[in-house]
Amino acid sequence: MPIFPTMLPAYFPSLALLTVSFVGLVGAGLPGTIYGVNLGSWLVLESWMLPQEWLDMGGEQCQDCSTCIASEFAFAQAKPDIVDQVFNQHWETWFNQTDVDQIQAAGLNAVRIPLGYWIIEPLVDRTTEFYPRGGILQLQRGLQQLAAAGIAVILDHHALPGVASPNQMFAGRCTTDVEFYTPHNYHRALIWTAIMTALSHIDPAFSSVAAIEAINEPIMDVTQTPGYGDFQKNFVQVVRAVELLLGIHVPGYAAPASFASASSVTAGFQTSATTFGNRFNPEVVQVLKDATLIFAEVVKQLGTNTVYSQADLRGRLQRRNSLVTTFMDVNWQYNNPANPAAAKIGPQIYDNHLYYVFGGVAAANEEAYLTSICNLGRIAADAALQNSPLLFGEWGLPTEFSATDEFLQKWADAQKIAYGKGAGWLYWNFKIEISALAGDLAREWSYMEGIKRGYLTQDPTAFNDPHVCDPYINTTLVS
Repeated sequence: MPIFPTMLPAYFPSLALLTVSFVGLVGAGLPGTIYGVNLGSWLVLESWMLPQEWLDMGGEQCQDCSTCIASEFAFAQAKPDIVDQVFNQHWETWFNQTDVDQIQAAGLNAVRIPLGYWIIEPLVDRTTEFYPRGGILQLQRGLQQLAAAGIAVILDHHALPGVASPNQMFAGRCTTDVEFYTPHNYHRALIWTAIMTALSHIDPAFSSVAAIEAINEPIMDVTQTPGYGDFQKNFVQVVRAVELLLGIHVPGYAAPASFASASSVTAGFQTSATTFGNRFNPEVVQVLKDATLIFAEVVKQLGTNTVYSQADLRGRLQRRNSLVTTFMDVNWQYNNPANPAAAKIGPQIYDNHLYYVFGGVAAANEEAYLTSICNLGRIAADAALQNSPLLFGEWGLPTEFSATDEFLQKWADAQKIAYGKGAGWLYWNFKIEISALAGDLAREWSYMEGIKRGYLTQDPTAFNDPHVCDPYINTTLVS
């Protein structure tokens, strides 16, 4: 099976030319080894992480999140007159300069930002979809602060149009009606991708964006995600087509001639159908065409310059590196999944999330946990399927049993050792609400609280006990 889809244009170079080593990702904007955190519950709110604030905002709590105001969608639908104001206050306070300073002081070099499709407001069908407005301005503000701190950013398409996972707060809407895996919503997600790619290159506030993740945690059963393999290929092609449109170097070929003559990025989008009509498949070309007016609206909202002759935009673009495309790894799904390595054009990285607390990984005791993590086979298993480098984009300290402080210190070290053998790690989450209602959630879910309690070291590259895995290596339990 060829590494590229058959609909790709003939001018694409061979796999040998496109292969990017792990070290090469440094040049693409990601650190050589990633030590970072997720900015969860900022621009995609998960009320379990801030239960008191959620009630104060006007939300509700219930056992089944689909039956009350427990998601952004439900809140916006129930409270349309106040939703924008209330969420703007949340965005300002949940993540701000104080948090950036703490992340920087903790020695972390990257963050992953979960985003909903509704942050690109023209993509929302306001007759049937209900979400707060103004998040894109807060993203711009936060990215500017992160860029000033020298922290690399992965933009994660966490909550997708139509909903990609059932009954999950992180999907933006708690519902069993999963409609993402349809041509219409794949198309909307690709328009989102085109806009985010362009913004990442042209808006100075987005300068530290190094990667875009196509989708967070698709349904694991492939039989429930029809068309997902084609979406992977189209996602990469959209990113690379936009970069070519902007005159950015993509390994193996030069920008189209239209770049040199276009007066602005917007004008380039308008001619994209002509420019790429014979180079990309019809879906990708249609995405670029449909993104044109939406792009114009978004840059107007942000006040982003798109004129090549102003502020050396053309020159800045020619000095930019290609973004790193990012997917959940092939082993995330079962029932013969499409391999995202087949979509690769230029720098690409793979993501895996590992939470022992949800079961199915190891028996619920200290010995089994440490034996499992110290003999972790996921990096090698993925590498055998060309899913390398592998990043552990979500992990934490929660367990299925009542863990002692002593064990949590070991548990933190052992996971850091295991994940550091790949591309690195991003902890979930940077913080958790401290309140009576939240109880002791922060003890195992908050990175900053983990540092305070001594489970996590102040230096993310260090360990409380670098030999924690020695007694467990090469035992019979391998995950």
